[in-house]
Amino acid sequence: MGSKETHKPDSVVLTRREGAVATVLMHQPDNLNSFTPELRAGLAAALEEAGEDRSVRAIVLGGSGRFFSAGANLKRGTVGTESIRDILIHEYKPMFDAIVQAPQPVIAAVQGGAAGIGMSLAMACDLVIMEENAFLLCPFTNIGLVPDGGSTWTLTQAVGHRAAFEFAVGGDRMPAARARELNLANRLAPPGEALATAENWAAELALKAPLALTATKRLMRTANTQSFEDLFLAEAEAQEACGNTADAAEGIAAFLEKRPPRFTGE
Repeated sequence: MGSKETHKPDSVVLTRREGAVATVLMHQPDNLNSFTPELRAGLAAALEEAGEDRSVRAIVLGGSGRFFSAGANLKRGTVGTESIRDILIHEYKPMFDAIVQAPQPVIAAVQGGAAGIGMSLAMACDLVIMEENAFLLCPFTNIGLVPDGGSTWTLTQAVGHRAAFEFAVGGDRMPAARARELNLANRLAPPGEALATAENWAAELALKAPLALTATKRLMRTANTQSFEDLFLAEAEAQEACGNTADAAEGIAAFLEKRPPRFTGE
């Protein structure tokens, strides 16, 4: 399958396909991809659609323009009578659920910066690529708010309480190099190359056995909420399921025959 783009001229989200890789781009560059209601709904729908498509084996999440996302659109405020709590649960959480629940690995491609709940969105992804001149920003306490978008969990799980707390209450920009040191970013890319680097990595992952990738993601997503014994048993169940697939037979045969495997997802 060649490259295919699907979007309307006024879309706040752009999507494209290149082989088995789906790229989803937030597309409100004039406001640094800050989250309007339209962007929240559109991004959740696009991520859900990519996740449900079994021909998609890896997903890349990025932003148009010079910034990944500046987070909540504070200029618009909280319109209407709905509470902040309800907006987070009903309008923001579906975007995060789509990332976490997608069977495919989701790679964030961060250029410019990821701030506020935009940072939280990047941290919710399975893998993160940042451009060398990009930054992460957790500015909530600077404006009298608390970190949201699940970032108190993702940051603490990634770097531990002290480093996560320092970042959360400091309100300072974290350069890409420091994010890489703390493993908040997996890889760094030259300026202007985050998206291409992420798509190339996604294409590599798309060659692997999709059922095994899905099972591995689910196991590791729940690792911090289970005991060693429970996770060991869950691994055994997943290994039993994967071991009886055509992909496992193909993978072993390819290894013995010293050739690249051809996985079908069956």
